[in-house]
Amino acid sequence: MKVILTADVKGSGKKGEVINVSDGYAKNFLLPKKLAVLADAAAMNDLKQKNSSEDHKKEVALNEANEAKNKIDGKTVNIAAKAGADGSRLFGSVTAKDVAEAIEKQFSVSADKKKIALSSDIKGFGTYTAEVKFHAGVTAKVNVNVTKL
Repeated sequence: MKVILTADVKGSGKKGEVINVSDGYAKNFLLPKKLAVLADAAAMNDLKQKNSSEDHKKEVALNEANEAKNKIDGKTVNIAAKAGADGSRLFGSVTAKDVAEAIEKQFSVSADKKKIALSSDIKGFGTYTAEVKFHAGVTAKVNVNVTKL
């Protein structure tokens, strides 16, 4: 009997797969527990529509990531920070959160602070590099210029 799994079933398959199982396994276990539905024409059509919808969403997300990358790749983000007592070091440090906020403000591109990798800790004035990851395989390199406030 052909069924479409509606949840991951150990030993049988993953959600969304079309599999052949014995009639008894389908009627006595998978169907009553709503782990699968019969693979009739309507269910197969729904599955195709869900898959095409997911593919479209992934494609849109990838295009948006590429647009964001093109806006900021190779650009310089300016951050003004407070100086310490002697004026040569920062009061605190510049974090990925600060870089994300500066990118948002200067380029109107939203970047997740968790996906920003700084080349080193920013505890002094100068120029540093950072990598911003937007999507799998889509990363942009940004220069971070830290100046006195």
